[in-house]
Amino acid sequence: MANDREVLRDIWDGKLPVCFNINDEEICDLQTPESYYLMIPRLSYFPLVWDKILIFHSRIFCIQKVKKHFVKHIHSDRQEMEMWLDYNGTPLKWHYPVGLLYDLYAYDTQLPWTVTVHFEKFPENEILHCNSREVVESHFMSTVKEADALKHRGQIISTMQKKEHTQLWLGLQNDKFDQFWAVNKKLMDTSGSDGEFKHIPFRFYSTDEGPFIQKLVKPFTEGQPKSLLNLIEEVYPDIGCDKGI
Repeated sequence: MANDREVLRDIWDGKLPVCFNINDEEICDLQTPESYYLMIPRLSYFPLVWDKILIFHSRIFCIQKVKKHFVKHIHSDRQEMEMWLDYNGTPLKWHYPVGLLYDLYAYDTQLPWTVTVHFEKFPENEILHCNSREVVESHFMSTVKEADALKHRGQIISTMQKKEHTQLWLGLQNDKFDQFWAVNKKLMDTSGSDGEFKHIPFRFYSTDEGPFIQKLVKPFTEGQPKSLLNLIEEVYPDIGCDKGI
């Protein structure tokens, strides 16, 4: 997979048009603020794009700030409250990639995807707090380390230098494909003594089965590589080709 550059690039370039609207009940002005539109990478996280500074040749040339756009329309005593999003009444977990959130809750809706911005009544029991990009970075690196533990018993990520960890993160944060994959290709390496991953790092998400399903699954069965269908049938033995999977 690490050598299939065209497929990797197509996945990386996947984006969603998102329309942000503030919750009407939180507006203190007589006039409703205009919607705010962004084209967001599917692989990114909402906190990385709702308050984003774009830099070109070391100079800031554009600032996209969803919070700044809406915060002036709410009461001053609430302007420092943590911003959060919902879709059709469902709080959106910021630590899920944007594309995953769309596929879970809005895959059959017309684009742009319209989400609601909130500054009040933070849903403590449904989403995590996120007050900085460092929180997103910590979450992302934890998932990378978990995947490497499943694939290589943690041997790849532990031998990387700090600057490589930083490059991996900045590649995702700044939507830089080459910067990200220059490091990530090491995590996809299968050239070790066994010539394969120990286990397949995966998660199945559902809107009605809790956070996600994750099991230890080896990449081969009797010397044959597993397909996505094999993986699904192993995790969900009651689902098969006859059900359209």
